[in-house]
Amino acid sequence: MISTQTHTLNLHGRLLNLSMPRVMGILNVTPDSFYAASRKQTEEAIIGRVSEIMLQGGDIVDIGAYSSRPGAADVSPEEEMERLARALSIIRHEYPQVIISVDTFRASVAARCVEQYGVDIINDISGGELDKEMFPTVARLQVPYILMHMQGTPQNMQDHPQYRDVVSEVLQYLGRKVDELHELGVNDIILDPGYGFGKTLEQNCELLRMQHSLLELNLPILVGVSRKSMIYRILGNTPEEALNGTTVLHTMSLLQGANILRVHDVREAVEACRIVKTITSQPHNIRV
Repeated sequence: MISTQTHTLNLHGRLLNLSMPRVMGILNVTPDSFYAASRKQTEEAIIGRVSEIMLQGGDIVDIGAYSSRPGAADVSPEEEMERLARALSIIRHEYPQVIISVDTFRASVAARCVEQYGVDIINDISGGELDKEMFPTVARLQVPYILMHMQGTPQNMQDHPQYRDVVSEVLQYLGRKVDELHELGVNDIILDPGYGFGKTLEQNCELLRMQHSLLELNLPILVGVSRKSMIYRILGNTPEEALNGTTVLHTMSLLQGANILRVHDVREAVEACRIVKTITSQPHNIRV
């Protein structure tokens, strides 16, 4: 089911129209993200990655300084902010107009990133669960907020994820959180069902089959499945070999209403968006 809803995001007064699916390129400034090729720590590597995202047609750069892979080591707020500050200083100097999202669950880090570096979007894997100040902080900052579902924490989320009905529970959870955010005055909310975060392979597959259920919340949907284990466990390969499988899932998620794809491989995702949008926009009496 393709979404017929029209959404825009207010980025410090600039409007980002989501009538065409958008691609968010991943930039990890961590030493231990699950996909090694996404790790960029030197100034040259950071500039090169942002340039690559833009040249390949990406719309947003998502910067993460805290690895959320299962079993990853904890990182202090000070170290997370130090990593982000260095990367953001470089990017804002070289590419002042690029749209930047910061992947953090800490309110203090989110505030500094927005206030000191003009970050446009906050991407919180915990849905405000790991820092109760996140919702009030986002309300004060008035930036778009990516609300993701996760069962547990990055350290234990894959131990024993359990649901009676994963689709309805994720939908109900996101609905409750949206109500909380609206009460605080947060209007630009993006939903992320949280593929791979506290979910088994079977639960991820069921959630993707029924992703269109999220459309009833009338908010844009972000999907992050790029090179994740739900692909390489099915195929019996590795994250490095999971590009083709990623494109398949991107196509499925776009057909289920996704507005933003968070990806490692920008060019391939942009092409998937263009093909799906073109074919599904054609009148039924025209052959393509």
